[in-house]
Amino acid sequence: MAAQFGRRLRKGAATTAAAALAVAALSASQAPGATSGDTGRRANAGASSSVPNGAGSADGATGNSPYYTDLPPLNSPNPSASPTASSPSIGTAVSRGAAEAGIPATVLDAYKKAEAELRGSKPGCNLPWQLLAAIGKVESGQARGGDVDAEGNTLHRILGPQLDGNGFALIPDTDGGKYDGNSQYDQAVGPMQFIPSTWAWAGRDGNGDGVKDPNNVYDAALAAGHYLCRNGWDLSVQADMNSAILSYNNSQDYLNLVLSWYEFYRKGTHSVPDGTGTVPSHRSDGSTGSGSGSGSGGSTPKPAQNTPKPTEPTPSAPGTTPTPPPTATDTVDHLEDAGTATLTATAGDAFGKQISTRAETKTGRAVAKVRVRFTIVGDTDATFSGGEKTAAVVTDSKGVAVAPALQAGEKTGDFTVRTGVVGRTVKGVDYTATVTARAADTLALVNTTAPTCTPGGEFADQVQAKATYQGAVAGKVAATATLIKSADDTSENDKGPYFKDADGNAVRTLTDLQTDADGLLTLPQLYADDTTGTFLLRITTTGGATLTVELTVAAADPSPSPSPSASASAPASAPASPSASASPSGSASS
Repeated sequence: MAAQFGRRLRKGAATTAAAALAVAALSASQAPGATSGDTGRRANAGASSSVPNGAGSADGATGNSPYYTDLPPLNSPNPSASPTASSPSIGTAVSRGAAEAGIPATVLDAYKKAEAELRGSKPGCNLPWQLLAAIGKVESGQARGGDVDAEGNTLHRILGPQLDGNGFALIPDTDGGKYDGNSQYDQAVGPMQFIPSTWAWAGRDGNGDGVKDPNNVYDAALAAGHYLCRNGWDLSVQADMNSAILSYNNSQDYLNLVLSWYEFYRKGTHSVPDGTGTVPSHRSDGSTGSGSGSGSGGSTPKPAQNTPKPTEPTPSAPGTTPTPPPTATDTVDHLEDAGTATLTATAGDAFGKQISTRAETKTGRAVAKVRVRFTIVGDTDATFSGGEKTAAVVTDSKGVAVAPALQAGEKTGDFTVRTGVVGRTVKGVDYTATVTARAADTLALVNTTAPTCTPGGEFADQVQAKATYQGAVAGKVAATATLIKSADDTSENDKGPYFKDADGNAVRTLTDLQTDADGLLTLPQLYADDTTGTFLLRITTTGGATLTVELTVAAADPSPSPSPSASASAPASAPASPSASASPSGSASS
């Protein structure tokens, strides 16, 4: 349901130019880097202006049209409602509720898609979507609280005042009334309040329908992103961000206000249904309630401006609220699966299949041109291609939306992809996707010599193995190494070779091993106790690859005996011939 633009009109709101200036001053006091005494650089509202000619125009993207001055919630406790001498009352305080952080779903999606497109086309710009949200809040109250259809088209024109020189710049018509319905003077148009002369060169097609329309939030957000990213600006540099914002609307008050909302959205925001966003009420020209986004902008519109768009209802009698015609989104009753296959992928790989979902009416008829949102939920680091956790896709003529390809991360297990219709709450479909661990089916020993060691020593070489899967290198595959008792008994051995833990203690099982990017697994240093013999080391991987390595612990061969001396090698000498006196009787001496 479209948001009623004036529903948050505050009693006692400032209605004079002095009150508007006070609100702007308060904005400046909240803004990062704001300094007291800053008088602003806004062009004289009553001065005439020539038609802007593009980048660098003094009138910027909006032609210096009025903007909303409502401030984001304060971080400090709510101030007292009673005025004080140091803080006089300037009208009813702006809302400080949590609802201010909510951004209508389609509008938020448009900002994030614009950031993603600029990340690819102009990566050096570093555009944050929160900056687009801040400008969108200030320019149109987030497309008048999300008064858009599922395709991002505004359900009612959002127009600034006609720039006829009567209190505003003078910009004669440049688009023949194509965008603003005014063939005499230009008016700022759409969610990001582009004047037609700027849109002529800055416009973009953000939703891929082949049309560049400032009244479409996807087109307008992308155009604003490119507008802010010109001139080589790097928005991660504060000076460049300031220059880009001032090029959008050349006013220091405007800069301070946008920066305040930018910081607010950076601290956290959330999606709310289209048409339920909060709508600001204070404007820089001192008017309240209507204005930028009201269709009249606080000035008397030309007759052409009251001509309804083809998609708008004919105005009802005075005092009644017209009912917008139903959109395609309004007819959706539920979402159905459209033949999605089993979703499985190995860690780090892309899923081979994509999710297909069909939007249907209550009677089962397909609904085309409906924006379906896909959201990844659960404890997973999987993303859609491009690194996003969410994606919105428009259904085709058969009512089918095909989600972008899923990319598995490193976390294994199941996660869910949840579907829904942007701007509606209907029964969706949950899809389960599974990420499996990397696997190897073959392990081969890299060492060229058998690992050997002497008792009590350490093995000279670390054991290395190469893992493959279906012939290809198997990198980042989990593995386990265990010193087992025998080929038939694979329980852990209690003697023989061992590894050491961090404390130097003997361990004979290692878990949490992993092959490197080249599939190579290098085990830690192995040591031997005093037991000799042949021992077995078994390595296994995810996927079932197994390798058994023989380890030998043996005493060193004895050193060969030194060469004996000549005397040692000769036979023992015969005893000396006894002396004659000693000879036995009967000897030759007789």
